Amino acid sequence: MNLSPHSPFSSKASQLLSWGHWFTFANIGLVLLISSSYLFADKSPTSLLGWFYMMITWVSHTSFITFSAFVLTIFPLSMIFPYPRHIRGMAAIIATAGICVLSLDAFVYFQLGYHLNFSSLPDIITALWKTIVGSPVITSILSIGFVLLIFALELIAGNHAWRHLDKLKCFKFPRYATGILVSCFAMSHSIHIWADANAYFDITKQDNVLPLSYPTTAKKLLARHDLLDIEHYQQATEIHLDNTQNQYQLPHSLPSCRSSNQAVTVLYFVDPLALEDFIQDKPELTAVPQLIQPSDHQDALFNLAFGLPAYYQTANNPHPSWDPNNDILALQEPDKNSKNVNANNEPPLISVINGSTNNITYDKQRYYFIFSLAEPKSDVVISNTYYTNIPTLQNIMGFKQLQDITYTLLAEHFSCAKLAEATMIARNLTHSRSEGVNFTQGVLVALKKDRITLVKRDGSYEHISGAEGFAIKQKLDVPFLIQSIKTLKKFSVDTSTK
Repeated sequence: MNLSPHSPFSSKASQLLSWGHWFTFANIGLVLLISSSYLFADKSPTSLLGWFYMMITWVSHTSFITFSAFVLTIFPLSMIFPYPRHIRGMAAIIATAGICVLSLDAFVYFQLGYHLNFSSLPDIITALWKTIVGSPVITSILSIGFVLLIFALELIAGNHAWRHLDKLKCFKFPRYATGILVSCFAMSHSIHIWADANAYFDITKQDNVLPLSYPTTAKKLLARHDLLDIEHYQQATEIHLDNTQNQYQLPHSLPSCRSSNQAVTVLYFVDPLALEDFIQDKPELTAVPQLIQPSDHQDALFNLAFGLPAYYQTANNPHPSWDPNNDILALQEPDKNSKNVNANNEPPLISVINGSTNNITYDKQRYYFIFSLAEPKSDVVISNTYYTNIPTLQNIMGFKQLQDITYTLLAEHFSCAKLAEATMIARNLTHSRSEGVNFTQGVLVALKKDRITLVKRDGSYEHISGAEGFAIKQKLDVPFLIQSIKTLKKFSVDTSTK
């Protein structure tokens, strides 16, 4: 093969290489336009340096990815198969495919909070399927139209660059643009090194915003969702649950709940031995294992009464929002003299009673849910057994949380599913979903099947078995953790910027 400077092959290859640079510049502009959607998917930086880093990283990182795609695909093809017309067509197809994948990734990131990956393929397919089923005709038309539009733009860009290649070679724009992009790339990495060394989370929390960027860690993920105690991380001070910047917000109108089903008595014991004494000679009570609850008694009772993680526990919510008229739930707490009484002087649907401080008259004709709180000096969460004669709660496999119990009672036993869905962060135990989330003592608790992931506010984490309690050595499941945080903050409204 003749590769001399004057050979036809060398001339075509040189022209295609020059054309490829201009074609890449055109695609950098298109990629920047589409990738700008990532910048609006998460909470904006709070500092000027954070904004500056976000902008230069967006420009340099997306440009680098686009140029790398050209080097790995179109450039080798133009060297092996230097036929301009065919190369322009193949380049348009390759670029269209890349743009479509980027757009799909942006959609997934907007919906789920993480990028395309094989480990979360079922969740991604579910999100796409819901979008298609919601309006199949419109979705199909928009999707096909988008692909055709991108392909047309690629053909126009490729043909225009080839036909006006001599004029384009006279422009000095590529020199300045290349210098700016390289400077932004170097500057963004330098700033990130400094931010990572100095725990400047307004910058490092952006690591996973753009595709194919820095890998996410637990610290950066919690910082992105305002769940990281930065002061603790930097100074090793005591962890506190600080949700002063978050306001609990519910829908303006809540579904009503009117049920004629038999009422339920919830008994909890502070001493597990007292529970064992109480359940003796009561064969109608079924023992159900794997009740996961916080070791903090106040958090556990909040989970039970409110159907929410303790992340929402403040002095401003003395009574559950799912019982606005105080006619569904009656509480008897050992640390309070007052009792919530049904406003209509009717028996409440659910009565929560401390079995350790009240004399209980057991009636086997009534429905009971009975459990004990954690013993002193327990771990952040514990797994124990509850006892019940409620059919809905007797044959439940896998883990259960106290908020799940309240949700299931309200949704299934009392047929108030819409009210439960509108006011609680829990799951219906009669369904097969095996994920859950909680927040107690400043620790994010994410549950998936038997695995419990505990993420502290300093960013450290551990996996334990819900059934056996032993440690599980496993990498952090970032997509699942992101989804757990989004679920946790379902009713959270950030008031820090108001």
